[in-house]
Amino acid sequence: MNTLQNNFITSDPKKAVIYIRVSSEEQVENFSLKTQEEICRRDAKYKGYEVDQVFREEGRSAKNIMGRPVLLGMIDYCRKNKKEVKAVYVYRLDRLSRQTADYLALRKRFYDMGIALISASEPTGNSPTEKLLETVLASFAQHDNDVRSERTKNGMRARFLMGLVTNHVPLGYVNQGGYATKDSKSFDLYKKAWDLMATGSKSLKEMQVLMKKWDLPIAGAQTVHHMFRNKFYMGLLTSKSYPEEVKGQHIPMVTAEQFYKVQAILDGRNNNPNKMPKYTRDNPDFPLRRIVACGKCGTPFTGGWSKYHQYAYYFCRKRCVYISVPVADLHTDLSKLLKTVSPSEEGLKIYCNNLLKTYNQQLTKLKRKKGVADTEITKLQALRQVLIEKNMAGIYSDEIFKEQNAMIEEKLIEAHAAKSDELIDKYDINKLLIFLEEKLSDLSATYSTSSLSQLRSLLSTIFMSGFKWSYPGYSYQGFGPLYQAIRDAEKPGINVGCGTWIRTMIDASKGRRPTVRRSRNICGGNLVILSTLLFLV
Repeated sequence: MNTLQNNFITSDPKKAVIYIRVSSEEQVENFSLKTQEEICRRDAKYKGYEVDQVFREEGRSAKNIMGRPVLLGMIDYCRKNKKEVKAVYVYRLDRLSRQTADYLALRKRFYDMGIALISASEPTGNSPTEKLLETVLASFAQHDNDVRSERTKNGMRARFLMGLVTNHVPLGYVNQGGYATKDSKSFDLYKKAWDLMATGSKSLKEMQVLMKKWDLPIAGAQTVHHMFRNKFYMGLLTSKSYPEEVKGQHIPMVTAEQFYKVQAILDGRNNNPNKMPKYTRDNPDFPLRRIVACGKCGTPFTGGWSKYHQYAYYFCRKRCVYISVPVADLHTDLSKLLKTVSPSEEGLKIYCNNLLKTYNQQLTKLKRKKGVADTEITKLQALRQVLIEKNMAGIYSDEIFKEQNAMIEEKLIEAHAAKSDELIDKYDINKLLIFLEEKLSDLSATYSTSSLSQLRSLLSTIFMSGFKWSYPGYSYQGFGPLYQAIRDAEKPGINVGCGTWIRTMIDASKGRRPTVRRSRNICGGNLVILSTLLFLV
């Protein structure tokens, strides 16, 4: 039986393949795969083609050919079977691509293989007029795609300027109806992580480990870093596509002061002079390992069990002295040492009273600083808005904008950090002082009831230079400045002041010239140390 195909008479049907595609937004526009296939089969039968294969691609955009595995598979199939396959059928030309250049490249590729590209609903062929029409139709498809893309971009920008999220919401939030709302399961835990990070006592790696213990979906330290850099958490929306910073319609997780305090910590501006040494390789069987050092060579002790796991010992890692010290001996002597170095009840009360006085003085200064900082922040924000407007108007290039914006951002961080004192805002000073008296009045009891991490925070704060085992007995060079200030509180002539440094007068009643001793500030940064010492963080 003879069949008619493109004005040529053939005696045998030729094979053809059908490629059908529908993107997610076209599912409801009568472009279903079934409809496309039926129309293509009908036209192929009319023109004398026998359908060999049907390639179906669903939910794929026509913007990028490489993102459509079925199309790539169809091209490969045609290449391998080009002697049998003589035509590729599509419902419309835009099923192949909405990009004119991509469409013409595909058409040439099929032409080089001797395969005709046929649209079941549009005029196609190899005559000059048909080629022109194909190119025009492909251009219309790209124009339609560009218009949709432009509308989408404008819609996304309008949504962004309204303070609504335009992509995935950050950790701790969920997207409900296009709005970022609190995730009831994790919001409070992420806020707790921010509070802890603001104390300056944790590194990003430590925060990653801690959040994993809380069963939060944290992939790595880089994810933690991005989280603590995201202004979304203080209520602002930012985007790589738009220069503006707009106030979001979501509930902030942290205040601006707390956010910028964390930025200062991440940027290395948290120069805490009382930073405690960090110890690793925790083992509850040997809590003093790597804390107590050998009195002969100064090497930190390690620990181990006897051959049959009956007795636990500490010993010098270098084995400069072949003496193993039973765990019980070190712990018993340490408990006695802590009892002897515990501050007196009277001295502790004097210190707490001075701390309360200093706290109130610092609070007054902080309120004044906040007023000055707020004025500076308002000026900087207005300056940044002018910068954005000039960049949008083309007066400032993107390079100048980025440079000036970085300078303004740095000044904003400094201004927010200058007025931030998270501990003053967060803790009840009266409860803090009660807890301080309770924990420091008997260090031996506190030592016996502390966890491993609490124990190490306690010892590293009291004996900041460490202490050694002298075979037998402990020796130490002195106390840390914070704990020394507590012990010195009851001595005559000691004046606990406030400032970056405290100038304390030594008693001059014996007729010699007064001397001045400089010690660390007991407020401000030291409240961080106190809170860590007292296990509040």
